[in-house]
Amino acid sequence: MPNTKSAERRVRSSARKQARNTSVKSRLHSLEKKYQTLVTAGKKDEAASALKDVASAFDKAAKTGIVHKATASRKKSRLTLQLNRAK
Repeated sequence: MPNTKSAERRVRSSARKQARNTSVKSRLHSLEKKYQTLVTAGKKDEAASALKDVASAFDKAAKTGIVHKATASRKKSRLTLQLNRAK
């Protein structure tokens, strides 16, 4: 239990941030999984548009600090390579 007013505020703030981060990360995983299924199914045109969505989501998450900038860059690079190999 927090002992001071500022500690109470920090607890509430941390809970809000944790909920937001969890939500965004869950969305990232869902988009990534959707993209993976399209690539494995061989639907290249749909996978290309899905890649655009995934890359955008990773950029936004990196911008707000939910994922590290290098992590977002690495994931985008690997997903792009998968699409290029499928062609």
